[in-house]
Amino acid sequence: MPEYRRIKQAGGTYFFTVVTHKRRPILFSPEVRQALREGISQVRQAMPFGIEAWVLLPDHLHAIWTLPEHDDRIAARWALIKSYVTKRCKNLFGPAENVSISRSRRKEGGVWQRRFWDHVIRDEADFHRHLDYLHWNPVKHGYAKTPMDWPYSTIHQFVAQGFYPPDWGGGGVEAYPSDNFGE
Repeated sequence: MPEYRRIKQAGGTYFFTVVTHKRRPILFSPEVRQALREGISQVRQAMPFGIEAWVLLPDHLHAIWTLPEHDDRIAARWALIKSYVTKRCKNLFGPAENVSISRSRRKEGGVWQRRFWDHVIRDEADFHRHLDYLHWNPVKHGYAKTPMDWPYSTIHQFVAQGFYPPDWGGGGVEAYPSDNFGE
């Protein structure tokens, strides 16, 4: 079995991509969104972290978190959040729908892909690049014409705080440079 290595940086800021099992478009279900909200809230109480930015799409999400100074346990946080959502939503998608024997042995449901992708933010320029990518993602995937058109994003808070101008990304897909995130 492959060994997955993560760069751990206590107090670090991380960019994440978390994907649903088989990329099923279930994250807009009110029950899943509520369970996700509750799971994050519970985990933040037990294992604090700052949420710098967030975008929710039908089959995946992107987030930027900052951990406390002496803490690098990103996998534990995501495991608890994903577990909470899976337990709360287990009856929404049919009896063990599309759950393999391997997933069943690991007590994994049919909500999330097994792992997640992470990247340690290296510096201010890297933070801005990932922040732009995160907020541009709904446009990239064709869900919105501009980032501000997408309701499930922190872009609205960033515009309200003056970080982005209100028309940021208003030029459409052609106005944004291609990315190298390989999503």
